[in-house]
Amino acid sequence: MVYETERLILRPWRQSDRQPFAAMNANPQVMRYFPSRLTAELSNLLADILEEKMKVNGWGFWAVEEKYSGAFTGFVGLNIPSYPLPFSPCVEIGWRLDNTFWGKGYAPEAARKALEIGFQMYGMSEIVSFTALVNTPSQRVMEKIGMVRGEEFDHPALEAGHPLRRHVVYRIKKS
Repeated sequence: MVYETERLILRPWRQSDRQPFAAMNANPQVMRYFPSRLTAELSNLLADILEEKMKVNGWGFWAVEEKYSGAFTGFVGLNIPSYPLPFSPCVEIGWRLDNTFWGKGYAPEAARKALEIGFQMYGMSEIVSFTALVNTPSQRVMEKIGMVRGEEFDHPALEAGHPLRRHVVYRIKKS
């Protein structure tokens, strides 16, 4: 299924997305709030996983394309985390855009569409988002789309002492 906003297209993944996705996942600026950058091999594996989840659920992390240029900008969408969190079970909303597309309001624009899809088409009652405490840019996006800051927690996939371990969860309920 393909969804549109004023300036963006949320769509299934294409083979042609693989190269710009790998470049984005290797970019130290884009990945600064993640434990590590991804090799091309790991990026392709992640793309395979994202595509499979879309096929199984009908929703997931959509590839995002800029309408006027046709450029792959990153991904935005919904996901069920594969690891236990203090607030599991849950559906999360998340995004990762290439830094060439930052500062244009694309993340909140696409995220609002993903929330609409989750609430209206799939009947989700609550959607969460979480990030490292130091990731204030993502927290600003969460606030722009109407999410409310919740509790802090230690991410279970990161070891004690890791600078990104402390996280915060944001929530939004269907209204």
